[in-house]
Amino acid sequence: MALDRPSGDERARREMKWWGWGDPDHRPQLSDHAVAFLRAEVGIADQLRRPVALEGVKLGEPALSGDVRGRLTAAVGEEHVRDDRRTRVVHAAGKSYPDLVRQRAGLCEGAPDAVVSPGSAEEVRAVLDAAADAGVAVVPFGGGTSVVGGVDPERGSFGALIALDLGRMDALIALDERSLTATFGPGIRGPEAEALLARRGLTLGHFPQSYEFASLGGYAATRSAGQASTGYGRFDELVLGLRCAAPAGELAAAADFPATAAGPSLREVLVGSEGTLGVITDLTLRVRPRPPERRFEGWFFRSFAEGADAFRELEQRRAAPDVARLSDEDETRSALAFAAGGGARDLVGRAYLRARGYAGGCLVVTGWDGSAEEIARRRAAGARILRRAGGLPVGRGPGAAWERSRFETPYLRDDMLERGVMVETLETATNWSNLLTLHGAVRGALHEALAARGTPPLVLCHVSHLYPSGASLYFTFMARQEAYHELDQWQAAKRAASDAIVATGGTITHHHAIGRDHVPWMRAETGPLGVDVLRAAKTAADPAGIMNPGKLLPDV
Repeated sequence: MALDRPSGDERARREMKWWGWGDPDHRPQLSDHAVAFLRAEVGIADQLRRPVALEGVKLGEPALSGDVRGRLTAAVGEEHVRDDRRTRVVHAAGKSYPDLVRQRAGLCEGAPDAVVSPGSAEEVRAVLDAAADAGVAVVPFGGGTSVVGGVDPERGSFGALIALDLGRMDALIALDERSLTATFGPGIRGPEAEALLARRGLTLGHFPQSYEFASLGGYAATRSAGQASTGYGRFDELVLGLRCAAPAGELAAAADFPATAAGPSLREVLVGSEGTLGVITDLTLRVRPRPPERRFEGWFFRSFAEGADAFRELEQRRAAPDVARLSDEDETRSALAFAAGGGARDLVGRAYLRARGYAGGCLVVTGWDGSAEEIARRRAAGARILRRAGGLPVGRGPGAAWERSRFETPYLRDDMLERGVMVETLETATNWSNLLTLHGAVRGALHEALAARGTPPLVLCHVSHLYPSGASLYFTFMARQEAYHELDQWQAAKRAASDAIVATGGTITHHHAIGRDHVPWMRAETGPLGVDVLRAAKTAADPAGIMNPGKLLPDV
């Protein structure tokens, strides 16, 4: 029985626009300064490129047989088995660059044959039984925010496919305020979970850029990392236990004890499994008291190398803030251009950086959570390290600006696509000794691959997740779209960057998961035997192979 559920208002903004990111009624636009910057850096289209109308989207005919549809309807109710045009298109892809290129062009022939919305673990079980018996592929669908093809409807050898939308399973199921644990349904979105916890003075503290629409089940299935993960931990560190309905039965990683030595962790097998083993039906998470205050501020370093070394010392001396973000020179230059208003304040700020010798340097944003006394104590220790490492404090303005806009960037991508600009992200992580080498290798690979196609890119990068042994690198690259060859252009860039990551000792993904896009590099990450071990787990849990085909695991 549910302890609490989101209110009607909290549920109201669930469906994103089918051709882009986020709330259809919220459409922030690039400023004139940002458009001029993009025109000078990479070039933009002469005319805006609008997405096709929904009525113009190409869809295949639904392939579910009447018998299968009848079983699905019996399991969840007629109103929760849908195959109307909008529902199928919304569930036809995630939000990666290739997904949006195809969506905007109206190429959705592979859309799910139906979208099924269970309301309980029992209904999930009935749906999986029907799908396994009939040989129908199943793609679990939370917020639909994957940027690596994780929810794309890959049919494999199956003639039909359903998307399993988990949005109805959105309850706070249990709360243990003494143990600081909370159990949720998998379909609850980040803001809804935070609202339910806030009523009790608690928080998860997990805020990825997809926060407004991503689900907690999706966080767990992909090993998400949030913007405050340096302080709060990655989402896999917050998962204490979970249950997963697999075609072969139920998998359960108990959350009743803080630690165990009972063999390899089943929780670790399920967290990050990306819907290939089964469907997460509930998850128990570590929560903490909601911080009474939050403080963001900005610093500048003369170089990315100088800033990275300061971050290493912060983390290794256990003085890191909850949010720690270091932009390289090009990302800093881009951020200043996008934020510029052309007024006296901008001119004064730039003059101040020039006078202090930091022009062309790197912006740092730090964020501290806690009571006023805790923040003052922690911030003082961190500030000493940052100053000693060459950092220049620039006040709360840059931090406050970042906090206000931190969920806006995906919306701006839609505007860039309309202007004929390819904009894509990728991320990795490595140890501190290798960080700058990896940074240079990926930048060089992207520049070489895209310049060879006549579309030289602008490549931006930041560090945003710190560990004692290393850190993540998050890249954004932009280039003029190669008209009629957009996906070939993207593939060339993706292949070059991914090959460089593997060759230079980075992980193929730090927090976006494997999905479909990273499958070619999975063997390099785990080794051939490692892939075989994961495949054996899938065979045991999903003997017919109906769960999310084409994701996580390479073909045999």
